[in-house]
Amino acid sequence: MPSSVIKYFSYDEVTKTLKIIFVTNMVYLYKNVPEKIYKMFKASGSKGRYFNNHIKDKFKFQKIEEE
Repeated sequence: MPSSVIKYFSYDEVTKTLKIIFVTNMVYLYKNVPEKIYKMFKASGSKGRYFNNHIKDKFKFQKIEEE
């Protein structure tokens, strides 16, 4: 999963929460993300571009402690 901005991500199907850890080690939880969006994100060639176009500013999020 090479990305210049995203270090790691995971998805919880039950809570529909997408967890993204950026290369800066900032951790964000995006709420109520449809599984389809997660799967498209996972399959995208550019994680940063997909994030900016389809996730950022589209879902409520919670910033949590840095890892």
